[in-house]
Amino acid sequence: MAAPPPKQEELQPHAVRDQLPAVSYCLTSPPPWPEAILLGFQHYLVMLGTTVIIPTALVPQMGGGNEEKARVVQTLLFVAGINTLLQSFLGTRLPAVIGGSYTFVAPTISIVLAARYSGVADPHEKFLRTMRGTQGALIVASTLQIIMGFSGLWRIVVRLLSPLSAAPLVALVGFGLYELGFPSVAKCIEIGLPEIILLVALSQYIPHLVPLLGTAFERFAVIMSVAIVWLYAFFLTVGGAYKNAAPKTQFHCRTDRSGLVGGAPWITVPYPFQWGAPTFDAGECFAMMAAAFVALVESTGAFIAVSRYASATPCPPSVMSRGIGWQGVGILLAGLFGTANGCSVSVENAGLLGLTRVGSRRVVQISAGFMLFFSILGKFGAVFASIPGPIIAAIYCLLFAYVGMYSEATSKEYILLCS
Repeated sequence: MAAPPPKQEELQPHAVRDQLPAVSYCLTSPPPWPEAILLGFQHYLVMLGTTVIIPTALVPQMGGGNEEKARVVQTLLFVAGINTLLQSFLGTRLPAVIGGSYTFVAPTISIVLAARYSGVADPHEKFLRTMRGTQGALIVASTLQIIMGFSGLWRIVVRLLSPLSAAPLVALVGFGLYELGFPSVAKCIEIGLPEIILLVALSQYIPHLVPLLGTAFERFAVIMSVAIVWLYAFFLTVGGAYKNAAPKTQFHCRTDRSGLVGGAPWITVPYPFQWGAPTFDAGECFAMMAAAFVALVESTGAFIAVSRYASATPCPPSVMSRGIGWQGVGILLAGLFGTANGCSVSVENAGLLGLTRVGSRRVVQISAGFMLFFSILGKFGAVFASIPGPIIAAIYCLLFAYVGMYSEATSKEYILLCS
């Protein structure tokens, strides 16, 4: 008796002609431990940019100083590590890094500027009150993704996404974040431009010129380029190149400008409600729920790109919906711990999968271990967090392009197939 036809969600692996070339390690084939540890640390470095940039922009507006900023960075890093592990073990089980999201910055700023906080004179007290308001809004907003994910409502939407219709979504996720790339590089062109040139040379040209060492340059181009340009920026700083520069130039170019190292404690473990009991306001909650819906759509496109670069089967709608549900749990944790920001799939880390051609789940789990380790050992984590922003922005310029490139290749393939 013939077997019944497969259900709609029981998708088959990619045909040989559809698989990405030269993928060394796919979802379930981990690299050797030494290589996996280095690749995991590289993922940690890439996601660290967003983790530092968001609190650096928000905490001063909330009334906090360097000490509060360092604690928020540690908390955001700690929650990101937990959420990445939850997503890799219980969610989609894809090599997706779950980190801070720029989508939640706008509603957080609206909370900071709310009239009920304008009369608070003490900066520290204002920071605590706005943080508690943000926590309450995030806790309520998390229910949107939790309900849509675990109830299966989002599965109905994902079923309507054909490969051709998903391509513009992935393109919007990748190319839509370019405002965080080139404009930020221009804020300190003397270190941002060398980072772009060096990263492109190490990842795209050196592997062809030196075939024996090509794999090492291709996989660890981010670590190599960041180390070289960061050292170059350090010499510029200690050499007095920015001694008489404008304050804005010093902030973007100096390696000691963030105040994170001095404000970070040696050892600390973030815990729920560390800023006090959350407060709730209906208007703030609805604004944060709108951001949560945008993050839901953005993460869906990122999940599609991650599954492709990991050489996994196309992500079934039920698995995608489950991943969104666990991402909602991640936003809930962000509200409980007090990160002043929600979470979504890290688009830059999805691009790193395409750059390194390593889509192993173990690598991302190791990167989550680095997040937890450096969030507890505050001083050591703050050292890496002091990497100048233009260096991180230069990395974004290449990694966001990899995510957008997937959509272009996919749309071209299916247009030719349907014509």
